[in-house]
Amino acid sequence: MQIIPAIDLKDNKCVRLSKGKDLSSVVYNEDPEKQAIYFEEIGCKKLHLIDLDAAFGRSNINFETIKKIRKSISIPIQLGGGIRNLDLAKKYFEVGINNLIIGSMSVEKPNEVIILSNQYADKVYISLDILEDNIMIKGWDENSGKKIQDILDIYSTSKIKGYVITDIQNDGMLKGLNLDFVNNFLKKINLIKKFNKKIIIAGGLTDYSDLINLKKINLKNIEGIISGKSFYEGKIDLVKAQKILN
Repeated sequence: MQIIPAIDLKDNKCVRLSKGKDLSSVVYNEDPEKQAIYFEEIGCKKLHLIDLDAAFGRSNINFETIKKIRKSISIPIQLGGGIRNLDLAKKYFEVGINNLIIGSMSVEKPNEVIILSNQYADKVYISLDILEDNIMIKGWDENSGKKIQDILDIYSTSKIKGYVITDIQNDGMLKGLNLDFVNNFLKKINLIKKFNKKIIIAGGLTDYSDLINLKKINLKNIEGIISGKSFYEGKIDLVKAQKILN
């Protein structure tokens, strides 16, 4: 299991939000390219990159920065935020993004996402942004009307790589990982025959005790956990965190 550092882009700067609220952003680094290089230099094996402006409907603001980050590091990048059509998805793959995280589009245009995952097998994650079992979309501002199980039913036999599950209520709050949230999701996938997708956990990681507790859970399908504010606020050293997960 990997510790996966996050860079959230807003106005070409590295920021963090609280509960995903647009106006809650705090700038942590004005040079996200240097931040990405640092993550690779300390041994991180993957980067979680989110275009917040695109997620909130402000497209093209961070595209050049995303390309610079891609050129500056060699580790895989998983990118999410505002990917709502096939053309943009393919554009990101063409500039070298390894994996895409697709939220709103996976709910509103599932047939197109399945087409994309067939063309780019094992390269697409579905973003399950969860608030009390409801799947939220459009930068977490809108209730999709779908539940977790509805989305699992759509993609269980597809060629997606897996799911990024976010506990919205806990995201960026530094109140500790909600293990009930994780266990609830794992119970749902355990009901699916021959479930072979990867799971990445986001939202709530606060300190090393969260990692120790997470290791006690059935980890077979868990690929990693994302560290955002826990890193930027100095609560977690990523090298030490990875040693715990190892």
